[in-house]
Amino acid sequence: MSNDCQSCGACCAHFRVSFYWGETDSALGGTVPTLLTIPIHSIYVAMRGTDQHPSHCVALIGKVGEQVSCGIYEQRSSTCKEVIAGDEQCNKARRAYNLGPIINPPQEEAEILC
Repeated sequence: MSNDCQSCGACCAHFRVSFYWGETDSALGGTVPTLLTIPIHSIYVAMRGTDQHPSHCVALIGKVGEQVSCGIYEQRSSTCKEVIAGDEQCNKARRAYNLGPIINPPQEEAEILC
């Protein structure tokens, strides 16, 4: 099965990607590059570009709906790691880009997709 996320990217260019600041590399054990985030609350940050409309994560490389990748995939936040291809949020973002829905794959495959 092909990786639907790598031919989509709509979630990365539709939603605000916010998470606990302790996931940034300025905190012990954090991995997300702090320079790619902005503070949105005393304990939360967001990926740059996702705090505005239209939204587009600074780490997203490529063209939505064609071929994309995450420039910090190995360091991405828990918010990004929790994305499930074909769920309600995924398909909402896909609709915003006039992309058809992903029919929900089995859970094991969905976890591998993103």
